[in-house]
Parts: sequence; C-alpha cells; structure tokens
Amino acid sequence: MKPLFFLLFAMMPLTGLFAQFQVGHRQQTFTDPARSNRSIAAEIYYPAATTGNNVAISTGQFPILVFGHGFVMTWDAYNIVWNALVPEGYIMVFPTTESSFSPSHSNFGQDLAFLVNAMKAEGANTASPFYGSVAASSAVMGHSMGGGASFLAAEYDTTITTIVTFAAAVTTPSSTLAARNVRISALVIAGANDCVAPPAQHQSLMYDSLSSDCKTYISITGASHCQFASTNTFCSIGEATCTPAPTISRATQQSSTFALLLPWLDYKLKSDTTAATVFQGLVNIGTGITSMQNCTFSTPSATSNIPNFSFSIFPNPFSQEALLKTTEPLIDATLVIYNSLGQVLYKRNNLSGTSFTIDGNNFPKGLYFINVFQGNKLIIKDKIISTN
Repeated sequence: MKPLFFLLFAMMPLTGLFAQFQVGHRQQTFTDPARSNRSIAAEIYYPAATTGNNVAISTGQFPILVFGHGFVMTWDAYNIVWNALVPEGYIMVFPTTESSFSPSHSNFGQDLAFLVNAMKAEGANTASPFYGSVAASSAVMGHSMGGGASFLAAEYDTTITTIVTFAAAVTTPSSTLAARNVRISALVIAGANDCVAPPAQHQSLMYDSLSSDCKTYISITGASHCQFASTNTFCSIGEATCTPAPTISRATQQSSTFALLLPWLDYKLKSDTTAATVFQGLVNIGTGITSMQNCTFSTPSATSNIPNFSFSIFPNPFSQEALLKTTEPLIDATLVIYNSLGQVLYKRNNLSGTSFTIDGNNFPKGLYFINVFQGNKLIIKDKIISTN
C-alpha cells in the first residue's frame, strides 16, 4: 500500500513548491595536507537568490550536508536530493572521488569528513564565496557505498552533528565496526525490498552497532535500493539481477524519504522543535514504514493548560480561507501549518484572542497539518484539507 502522505500529495510537485531559496552551484577542489595533499573535487549546491553557476550565496548561515554517492555512481544521480534540501536552507557538498570500479572506502569516508571541516573553513575565509554563510551544524550523508562510508566519516570526525544514510552498504574497513564508535544522532533509512544491500546484512547491522545518543531506523515498505536516487544505469543493472523487485514507485519512495528527512534535519541542524513534532508524528503513525528507535524526539507537550479549552476550524475542507476559533482566548500564541514534507507553509506569531483567519489562497489541493503553540505548550494539533 502506498504511504498515506504520498497519496494525499500525489497531485503536488515533490520539491520546490514552497522553496525559500533558489539553487546555486559551483565546483571546487580541496586539498587535504594530512593525506599527501590528496585532491578532493566537489560539486557544491547552495541557497541563492537566483539559480545558476557561481552565483552569490543568499544571506544567512546554512548547515553543511556532505553526501557520498553509491558504487560507480556519480553525484548527478542525486539531483532529487539537492533540489529538495538546498531550497530549504542547506549547503550540499558532493565529493566526486572514488567513483571507479575499485574504490577505496577508507579514503571516501575520510573525504566526507574532510569536506565538512573544509566547508566550515570556507565560512571563516574572507576570500571564499561562502564567507560568513556556513553554520556550525553539519551532517554526513550517503547512499549505498556512500552510506557505509558515512559511518566511517562519523568515526573519523566526532564533531559532525548527525548522520543520515540511505540503503547503506557495508564497507571495507567495516562500517558496522565503525558504527560502534559513532555516538551522534543517526537516521538510518532502508528499503524493505532492497536486494542489492539487503537490510538484514547491511543497514540493520550498522544500526544495531551504533552507540548513538539517539538513533532511528526506518524501513520503507516496498522500497528498493536504487530508487533512493534518480535513474542510474549501473545501479539499475545491479538491481535487475536480484529479487525482490520494488512494489512502490520511485516517486513514492522518494516522497516517503523526504517526508522524514527534512524534519529530521531541521530539528537536528536548526533546532526546530516544530520539525521534531512532525518527524515523531510520522514515525508514530507508521503509514508505509516500519521503524525502531532507542529514543524519541523531545517535543512540546500536547496537553493544554487552558481550562475547558477547545477549538474548531471551519470550513474544513476549505479553499479561500478558514476560520480557527477557540473557546478561551489565546495569548501571544504561534500558529504553524506544514505539509507532509515537513515544510512550513504558513506561520503567524503573536496571536491573541479567540478567532483567527487562515488565508488558503496559496495552498494547493491536499492535506496539511496545523500546530498552535502557546509558550512551550503545543495546545492545538489538527489537520486541514485544501480543495484549491
């Protein structure tokens, strides 16, 4: 069965619908003096006011995401990834090293770790186009071989904030053994129908070995190994020779992935507590996934401290506007509406009173989620449907 949040958003574009930024791109080669001046070429995608090569980065400080490609795959197989994450305020770095048929997993893992710190150095370099634009938080990420190498990277550099992997494959040296020394938060995403790197022999082993302070394992029902990326010849050839085949589409698999990935990153790298609520809610609902956790996200309490508090939203479904009414007045409250990808679409601060209009003209047809916070209390959680 297709995940509920994909079915509800099948009529919507996967990415860029409410993008905060355009996508800038530049190529840059770094040198690692600790490894005999190893040259590490990278493709960098970053938030910008206009789309294009070598355009200026937007104003702000953005977390770093360093992403490792799969075996004999190249960075451009992950255009779906950078087009989903960069518009949300992330700098993505893709090393182009170790793309041959005889890659060094050790070097690749070190490349991932090195680039995290190299980009932080760029943020402090007055001559760099990234000067003043790099946040302190970072993630190391990867697919297949790159996922396994991400565990090596997180072992090499303990200053990385979080690790996220997709269909991670066991590497040499062992990413499973490396995971024992990884204590940062980790999100391990697997495809239940992955016949290239079956979860029981790969992702599950790495997840179980993790010493993370908080870790989550997500298995997407019917998902395959290759569908975490765009169509790629080498990956498709490998997947065509094994079973089981995927039982969901590439679009469904990627929609499910980003629905979980974006709020994870927003919480871990931007300290967005609303995103924590989104992520944990999707895990708890469990539609189209199975999961394991050794902790849950710290989210605001859903218990109101307002006596006899209740609310209504009318009309629902709605098109032009909807009215939120409460039985008791809110004081300096915040209303947030987000979609299934965890993207904030509508936000109003400093709400006081009992009646509030929600302008729905820019909401495409679909299901949305409403949260209202008063202080540190989550006092309203509900769903609203747009018929536009």
